[in-house]
Amino acid sequence: MLLRSTNRRRFTGTTLLSLAALATSCSTSTGDGSASAGTTTLYFSAIPDDNKSELAEKYGLIANHLATELGVPVEYKPSASYEASVEAFKNGDVQLAWFGGVSGVKARSAVEGSAAIAQGKVDPQYVSYFIAHKDSGIEPGESFPDLAGKKFTFGPRGSTSGRLMPTFFIQEFSGKTPEELFGSFDFSTGHDNTAERVASGAFDAGAMSYKTYDRMVAEGKIDPAVCVKVWTTPTYADYNWTAHPELEKRYGAGFTARLQETLVSITDPTLLKALQREEGMMTAKNEDFVSIHETMVALDMFR
Repeated sequence: MLLRSTNRRRFTGTTLLSLAALATSCSTSTGDGSASAGTTTLYFSAIPDDNKSELAEKYGLIANHLATELGVPVEYKPSASYEASVEAFKNGDVQLAWFGGVSGVKARSAVEGSAAIAQGKVDPQYVSYFIAHKDSGIEPGESFPDLAGKKFTFGPRGSTSGRLMPTFFIQEFSGKTPEELFGSFDFSTGHDNTAERVASGAFDAGAMSYKTYDRMVAEGKIDPAVCVKVWTTPTYADYNWTAHPELEKRYGAGFTARLQETLVSITDPTLLKALQREEGMMTAKNEDFVSIHETMVALDMFR
């Protein structure tokens, strides 16, 4: 690539990194699961369940760790929506993704040979919080709250902890569909947005990931006396790392197993905090999410 002489002073830092990336455009593999220096980039993505700029910073740390441990270039590709993250995986634009229960089921159903390989130690026993504004008249307790006629916001449409499972538990404990219970309802752009909507009083109540609520309280981003946790759901399986079968073709047999081991062996507190999985990581398999698949079918949300 030729550069105009007036721009030569910019030929540093980022430009050199870009040229280095171009130099790896030819894919090679040693055939034993390890990759050579000329390997193409492994791209991964994640559902945008929280603040997108914060996610980019956190997943940049994960990308660096994976690249160091696996010996291949790794890059995080942000997704605009839950649906976009699934489409990127289906199209092969990303070969690894941090999915929720619902998005993971959708992605693996669309890509034969894909597999859930890792999850947080908390993820097999995940919960949602139902939250309410302090002036909503909704009282906290161990029993399902009285939400009839309240202005309610779910999380994103494709969210497990913000939409699918709250819908299931609403019907299970109230005997009514969300339409029957609320009349109308809305969807947020992420779990942090759900909390902000309720905290502002724009909505009486909502449902969200317990991880995000607890983190926002700890960071002082919401006041638990204003945005009140009123009910905790029973447990269910949720988040997971899902691997694309292209990994084995691109980097050699056994690479997915190496990737799985790299993920589950993360112990660095900084990396675990970036994943919001301070408790640690563990292996996962497709069968862990059969109940999520069945719930999606039962609620006609497998779309």
